[in-house]
Amino acid sequence: MNIYERIKHDHDQHRALLEKVADTSGDSEERRKYYEELKLEIKSHANAEEQSLYAALIEKQDGQDKARHSIVEHEEANELFDELDDMDMSNPHWLQKFKELQHELEHHMEEEEEEVFVLAKKLIDDKKAEELTGKFNSRKNQEMEELS
Repeated sequence: MNIYERIKHDHDQHRALLEKVADTSGDSEERRKYYEELKLEIKSHANAEEQSLYAALIEKQDGQDKARHSIVEHEEANELFDELDDMDMSNPHWLQKFKELQHELEHHMEEEEEEVFVLAKKLIDDKKAEELTGKFNSRKNQEMEELS
């Protein structure tokens, strides 16, 4: 499995979790469970991505802009998570803010899969793409332990 397949696997899981959270209502146990699972997944995934794929892209002159843009989008998602954490889940505005996060994350994943991966495949050879998977996995596991 190369880094692109590995990241896409997570993206599919993230899309499913986003839908699960969006389908909940109020300050319910179900909403809290899915939201916390999503937050842990997204944050650990983003940090692992930055330490593996984006680090490799930043080493390449032609990859720096896309990598930096994606890192900024990770920071924006973190800010939305912080806003959500400070809101009452039973407030209707919570779901509106969550839908903003959902839109941002879905846009980010689509952009990665359709633009960043295409560029990265031109700049990073296949052997390196496979090596990055191991780096991504170990970093994500470490991040999940630290964040939970």
